Amino acid sequence: MTTFTSSLPDDLLNKLSQMAKSLSIPKNKLIENALSIYLEQLNKAAYVKSYKQMDADTDVLLLAEEGMAEYNKQINK
Repeated sequence: MTTFTSSLPDDLLNKLSQMAKSLSIPKNKLIENALSIYLEQLNKAAYVKSYKQMDADTDVLLLAEEGMAEYNKQINK
């Protein structure tokens, strides 16, 4: 595991300490969990954005429709 050093504002560090104490977990574990959740949410937001962009792209829509038509033909055989 790699060591990471960072500085935090005093108020955020106090909140982190209080929450870690109330959950009975180390501060680094709380940061690790919070960062994992945050990065996962960023990935989900990127997927949503990309799908919204594809929704407006008529070429992608036509390609998807052609693919579904071919899939339907294969199923009916």
